[in-house]
Amino acid sequence: MAASGSLIALPAWADGWCPADLAGYVSTFSGKAQETLAAVADTIIPAGNSIGALSVEVDKFLQKLFDNCYEKSILDNIKTQLEALGHAAKKGYGKSFEDCDQFQREEMLLTFAQSELEAETEFFKLIKSETIRGFTTSREVMVNYLNFKQVPGHYFGCVDVNA
Repeated sequence: MAASGSLIALPAWADGWCPADLAGYVSTFSGKAQETLAAVADTIIPAGNSIGALSVEVDKFLQKLFDNCYEKSILDNIKTQLEALGHAAKKGYGKSFEDCDQFQREEMLLTFAQSELEAETEFFKLIKSETIRGFTTSREVMVNYLNFKQVPGHYFGCVDVNA
């Protein structure tokens, strides 16, 4: 419910944002958590043959979004679950989450999605939805791939009218 409420009150920078909008922002996420968050975003929307989440810096968007638009309890859960992903990667594959390949990262995220623990499933749902939203609302995707126009059509101010 808290997550839904924060979506209603999104700041203006969250719509049609670009990486320059995030310049100079100091995140509350640790360096390791930032790397893990970037790997999660890259796992959800990998680059492939086109752009991916990291190409439009969705990871930085997520950091600012979570820091500024979500309650402390949700932010703490995100940080805890990012740390848990790191522990799961070490335990299962003997390396960090960021160093795992795409398949291994997907497998770990799907484990969180199907978890019995509400904190893990809520984390996965939130990260997935906000990564997708951050990607699809980035200026590069909106303009270059979705052909978004600020004002559709063209305005002809002075035209002759047949009366």
